[in-house]
Amino acid sequence: QVQVAESGGGLVQAGGSLRLSCAASGSIFSINVMAWYRQAPGKQRELVAAITSGGSTNYADSVKGRFTISRDNAKNTVYLQMNSLKPEDTAVYYCNADVRESRYSGIYGYWGQGTQVTVSS
Repeated sequence: QVQVAESGGGLVQAGGSLRLSCAASGSIFSINVMAWYRQAPGKQRELVAAITSGGSTNYADSVKGRFTISRDNAKNTVYLQMNSLKPEDTAVYYCNADVRESRYSGIYGYWGQGTQVTVSS
């Protein structure tokens, strides 16, 4: 069993900053990609940022230059530093971890329960 848990959401004014954290725990042999997604009311879930175990990153165009993803492989944790926040960043933010539970198992994606980020204008 693998658990993924996010923390760090909240209410912030436009122009402010928040830092999200996500920790994976349980039966983990390795984690390939860790990523942040978000889903605003009435919209589809979208990729915000992703990072491989080697540190390669990918960002949605809407957050480039404002958000930074990082990870601590020893702690199975990924972070999302969000600066210059805008009202349109308001959403539930979800963490996803691509986990291999043993040397011989496949890779499965596990989701956290989500954390609310609200940016007021």
